[in-house]
Amino acid sequence: MSYKDNLLKIEAYVAGEQPNKTDFIKLNANENPYPPSPMAIKAINDFDGGTLKKYPSANAVGLVKAIAEYHGLKPENVFAGNGTDDVLSLCFRAFFNSGRPILFPDITYSFNTVWCEILRIPYEQIRVDENFRIDPADYRRENGGVVIANPNAPTSIGEGIEFVREILEDNKDVVVIIDEAYVDFGGTTAIPLLKEYDNLVITRTFSKSRSMAGMRLGYAMGSADAVCALYAAKDSMNSYPVDSVAQAAGIASIGDEKYFRETLKKVMATRERLTEEMRKMGFDIPDSSANFIFAKHKTLSAKDIFEFLKSKDIYVRYFNKPRIDDRLRITIGTDDETDRLLDALREYVNN
Repeated sequence: MSYKDNLLKIEAYVAGEQPNKTDFIKLNANENPYPPSPMAIKAINDFDGGTLKKYPSANAVGLVKAIAEYHGLKPENVFAGNGTDDVLSLCFRAFFNSGRPILFPDITYSFNTVWCEILRIPYEQIRVDENFRIDPADYRRENGGVVIANPNAPTSIGEGIEFVREILEDNKDVVVIIDEAYVDFGGTTAIPLLKEYDNLVITRTFSKSRSMAGMRLGYAMGSADAVCALYAAKDSMNSYPVDSVAQAAGIASIGDEKYFRETLKKVMATRERLTEEMRKMGFDIPDSSANFIFAKHKTLSAKDIFEFLKSKDIYVRYFNKPRIDDRLRITIGTDDETDRLLDALREYVNN
């Protein structure tokens, strides 16, 4: 018997490659290509560093209030955390304690299985169809909870509000989490359903549409009881609140709706242009509701394309996993980055 026998043994989540260089195009982590709101940057620059000697607001009171007002909710219906990963991990701990397996798609955010393994939550992965669509009827079975990313990742496919309603109707005795990390890029939010279903919890992030991945800001919206359970999980497992600088930047970002909408419009316009041009080159690409596309060439290997682009210092995401190892997930970059990507793809496809 060795101490090594007691070490954690799970398949950890693998993030997009972070090259140790500066002159490259990074399209593998679904980051926003544009900077945060100038108001958020100003809030950081103007922050009184002397106040860092004190702990931040434990429950991010000002940020929670701003988020609640933005979405037309009450503060007791909002929970803020250190990125959506932090929020989701606390959701898993707070909500999934029945001993019954929770359900989520077999092709989705791969951190779900990591949290289940660490927390020893039983789970079942429900197969999406050949077009990567999720069938709500597949979730009409006994379970301990449901987790759906909408729009889904890495497929980029978004579903409408009636899709979410159907899942909620069939699962009223468990918490249903809808992860809306990418919803601002053309998806449909389930926020209107919060008034109808107290078992619905929606998670959001500042990392994608608000260009603040480096700040690690995320939040959840749900019933007051669900939010109280999240605070209990946080205070028991991870008592570290959102830091003071991040709270100030988050509040400022929410206050700059004009910049927010302009940035979203640019990303979505570039996404449509990239999709159109790649389809002309023989790529199959589902219509995306996210800030990335999920592309498969009709004849060429995804892994070979991935390696070629990498040789050109263009980094996209390749998943060496069943059912999706023939596709690439490509984050939407700036127009200049997109032009360089398209030039490289044309070079490879035409040779």
